[in-house]
Amino acid sequence: MESNASNFELTGLAHIFRALKHRNYRFFFIGQSISLIGTWMQQIAMSWLVYRLTNSAFLLGMVVFFGQIPAFILMPFAGVIADRHNRRNILVITQSLAMLQAFILSALVLTNRIEVWQIIILSMFLGLVNSLDMPVRQAFTVEMIENREDLGNAIALNSSMVNAARLIGPSVAGIVIAALGEGLCFLLNAVSYIAVIVSLAAMKIERKKTAAAHPHVLRGLKEGFVYAFNFIPIRYILILLGLVSLTGMPYQVLMPVFARDIFHGGPATLGFLTAMAGIGALIGAFYLAGRKSVIGLIKIIALTAGVFGLGLIIFAQSRTLWFAMLIICISGFAMMVQMASSNTILQTIVEEHMRGRVMSFYTMAFMGMAPFGGLMAGSLASKIGAPKTLILGGICCVLGAFIFAGKLPLIKQRARPIYIKKGIIPEVTA
Repeated sequence: MESNASNFELTGLAHIFRALKHRNYRFFFIGQSISLIGTWMQQIAMSWLVYRLTNSAFLLGMVVFFGQIPAFILMPFAGVIADRHNRRNILVITQSLAMLQAFILSALVLTNRIEVWQIIILSMFLGLVNSLDMPVRQAFTVEMIENREDLGNAIALNSSMVNAARLIGPSVAGIVIAALGEGLCFLLNAVSYIAVIVSLAAMKIERKKTAAAHPHVLRGLKEGFVYAFNFIPIRYILILLGLVSLTGMPYQVLMPVFARDIFHGGPATLGFLTAMAGIGALIGAFYLAGRKSVIGLIKIIALTAGVFGLGLIIFAQSRTLWFAMLIICISGFAMMVQMASSNTILQTIVEEHMRGRVMSFYTMAFMGMAPFGGLMAGSLASKIGAPKTLILGGICCVLGAFIFAGKLPLIKQRARPIYIKKGIIPEVTA
């Protein structure tokens, strides 16, 4: 009996991590996991540094706005580039530029020459880099997976490594900031980029024929918009994701305010709150990795968007740290499942020649709305306080989930022919 149980557990574990059997994805997973820990350390250090220098929730939102507004403007064009050029080469360039940004930031902080205007400029530079990097990285996932049945698992594992790093990075950052200051976090992040650059160089990618170039990039962009927003499942998934990102995701911008002013803590408290959200998100990613099919994910998108909004409402009214950490963990689970499920559905139903553009719209909805949400949250928090701002955001997420749920029959009807064509569900004759 013990032997059979052991074999069952091993099989289950192998199933959850099945995308790692692909050599190229295995390299990517290892390199990106190391780099993402540094990325989360930098994000926590950046928000704490800005709040320490300015004591302003509004300026916290301003830094996020200027750091992410390039994504909103440029990501659709990045999708056209992703459909036309070698995606691995693009990623090597973007990761190298991000490493340069982190080195410059660390040098300014360690020499005590850092000012808020410098943070804003460097954030804008990184935003420009990410506006190209993120859509290309999303579209590149399919090139690393030879068996398309493992694509959903790879997307879930991508989410798991992001959130494992989100768990480790903020916790380490809180300790490092308290002991040695923010500058070392930026330096460690810069060094961590070496891992992902080496992993990209080690891959063996079969050169695939890219989409034929149009005379004008704008024509390719228009084709992508028409395709995405005329296809009802893609349209409604992107709209809900954009709404949640605009009104719910800015809770991360306000975390330093809650850590210091609501829970009367320091950088360690900020790290613990962010880490708890990461734990929930990591559990959500493993839940998705263990699923065998995309069937049912559309309904889960609606449910988790509502749970995320409700969690924000409860968290905003919490005044006990342990209870707030529990709620933010549940919210992190719901946020991750909604985001990764949306990614999986889009990657499943999109036509190959439109993949880069559709994933650029996904990234724009997920990340491109963040600067407006961050600026809005910072402005509202400076006037009505962080808790009330978060409550309003949570209400918007819940309302969006109800509207999306009402569209589920239509979305399923339009997605069904794609599922039948790809053999995901069998065709049933009347």
